[in-house]
Amino acid sequence: MRAVTISEPGGPEVLGWGEVPDPVCGPGEVVIDVTAAAVNRADLMQRQGRYPPPAGASEVLGLECSGVISEVGAEITGWAVGDEVCALLSGGGYAERVAVPAGQLLPRPAGVELATAAALPEVVCTVWSNVFMRAGLRAGEVFLVHGGSSGIGTMAVQLAVRAGARVAVTAGSPEKLAFCRELGAEITVAYRDEDFVEAVRTATGGHGADVVLDNMGAAYLARNVDVLADGGRLVVIGMQGGARAELDLGKLLAKRGSVTATALRSRPATGPGSKAEIVAAVRREVWPDVERGVVRPVVDRRLPMSRAGEAHALLEASTHIGKVLLLP
Repeated sequence: MRAVTISEPGGPEVLGWGEVPDPVCGPGEVVIDVTAAAVNRADLMQRQGRYPPPAGASEVLGLECSGVISEVGAEITGWAVGDEVCALLSGGGYAERVAVPAGQLLPRPAGVELATAAALPEVVCTVWSNVFMRAGLRAGEVFLVHGGSSGIGTMAVQLAVRAGARVAVTAGSPEKLAFCRELGAEITVAYRDEDFVEAVRTATGGHGADVVLDNMGAAYLARNVDVLADGGRLVVIGMQGGARAELDLGKLLAKRGSVTATALRSRPATGPGSKAEIVAAVRREVWPDVERGVVRPVVDRRLPMSRAGEAHALLEASTHIGKVLLLP
């Protein structure tokens, strides 16, 4: 089969489109004929040699896809050849075919076109597991998400609005902020021109944010603690701004706050805290509203997989809104 290849760690130009071995369908797995895969920032880090796949995972890029089941392994119930699905992956999505544990499958939501469904698994599972399962966002609380126009951001805004929270976002342009407001964000901060701590505190009468979802890491740690309300919860899911920073425990103690950091890709396939557990929760708690159109995937554009380098350059330039999809 064909897949996106990496000639060596580096920039988008190291990505190619060539022949690789077909995936093997193991017990408890299915093989999907890929209709589309979505691009995530983790893919960029892997391309650069800074985020190797977990042991046993495919070396091919791609953490989510949609397509049609073409092979079903032993010990599988509830899925059959021909089913239209989308899937959370540990790797392998930038290819014509991919093997995936059955516990990481979701049915294509009714009303969502199959290729578009590739924009859902990673972002919905990331937001649900971190903002709701871990941070416990509740109705009436203030929720701040950095990069509100990104794939993660656009989904986080929608799910937080659905939950009855007041939503604040940071983004880099008036167009992106306007799009976030269309999704339901109430407080919008142009991070290049405004201090998000001051803006959120002013908009909330000094209260601050009860939950912060952050993909910047070290660069935002101190100010994220500053913006937390009493009892606030900061969840770090990325390191775009670095991996090491000082944490003022005195401020955190005074606020009775918490800081947690999680990664989805390295979770086990099954068991407590696993990908399967998160996928099951998403299917139960979120999928009905996706099918009703209350929550929707946001897709910026679609490109052939042979142009994966172009897709990576788009993400690095942050010119997109929502997800970029690759089609084989």
